[in-house]
Amino acid sequence: MKIAFFTETFLPKVDGIVTRLTKTIPHLIDASDEVMVFCPEGGPSNYMGAKVIGVPAMPLPLYPELKLGLPGPAVSEALEDFQPDLIHVVNPAVLGLGGIWLAKTNNIALIASYHTHLPKYLEHYGMGMLEPLLWEMLKAAHNQALLNLCTSTAMVKELSIKGIQHTKLWQRGVDTETFRPELRNDVMRKRLLGKHDDQGSLLIYVGRLSAEKQIERIKPVLEAMPETRLALVGDGPHRQQLEKTFENTATTFVGYLSGQELASAYASGDAFLFPSSTETLGLVLLEAMAAGCPVVGANKGGIPDIITDGKNGCLYNPDGNDEGAESLINATKRILGNDLERQTMRNAAREEAERWGWDKATHQLRQYYQKVLTEAETIAA
Repeated sequence: MKIAFFTETFLPKVDGIVTRLTKTIPHLIDASDEVMVFCPEGGPSNYMGAKVIGVPAMPLPLYPELKLGLPGPAVSEALEDFQPDLIHVVNPAVLGLGGIWLAKTNNIALIASYHTHLPKYLEHYGMGMLEPLLWEMLKAAHNQALLNLCTSTAMVKELSIKGIQHTKLWQRGVDTETFRPELRNDVMRKRLLGKHDDQGSLLIYVGRLSAEKQIERIKPVLEAMPETRLALVGDGPHRQQLEKTFENTATTFVGYLSGQELASAYASGDAFLFPSSTETLGLVLLEAMAAGCPVVGANKGGIPDIITDGKNGCLYNPDGNDEGAESLINATKRILGNDLERQTMRNAAREEAERWGWDKATHQLRQYYQKVLTEAETIAA
């Protein structure tokens, strides 16, 4: 098959969408598929055998890490030269809408996938009143596709309720060779602790430092458990505000880590806290679990697909300020309270991650592609 991806985010940006794409593309190439990626400019011209076409882009004012690609004639020309069997639009916004239009005008089979829960982000940027309008825009875009893939069962259900048709689950995946418990070590632990002593438990968070991640919810945990330390791995537009929020707490801002350093960071923590209630899946949770780190996540969105409460991690109820804080504190205490139980959770977390290889997720994706191509041929006939 010849597959053209249109994605609003790609390398050098680091997020769950980029992780999924960079892990999927090599498996598609290994299966003898040809792949072209249209994305905002600034990345490589080739990735693991896929040709990458950079598109002029401008940063989103409220979220400068996200760049909006503006498709022009060069995109049409590259697509015409490539002659794809199928276009896969990833999280359609501006560039993705161009991909949808090109699929329709050139009679190319179209798949879309939903990764970022943008309607729920709006309230964290003071624009909650726009949520109904955004859902209507998303519905109009996604319903152009023959198939809409979601990364969790909760999102399949929610998108269906909102009127988005032809929804299916695109199963999760994680790199269990990169992320593994054996990379736990004292050198990385000291780096994560920064200037703080190692007298208590080390909590870690990995991901963007942005408003919708609700990282400030961790502060009451540190206040209720003064022996704990926190390492925030990542960066983003909310960092300065978070530095003020966590001032005078045992918190280290580590910055971005990647590769083996990131894998070692996951493995060197005692618990991974992920307070966000806006996640469509939460791939970082799977990475932490693969590293043998028990996790705490919100009982919302796609996270309950990953965490089995009390077995490989703990769920907390994010609703309500005081109630949510108390629930997160209690969930963290459950993980940290007993060394034997925590080790059992570590083992269970690793076992769960081992069920979800990227090869299996890509095999499922290729089956979806083939089914859509067959459906498109039937419609054309």
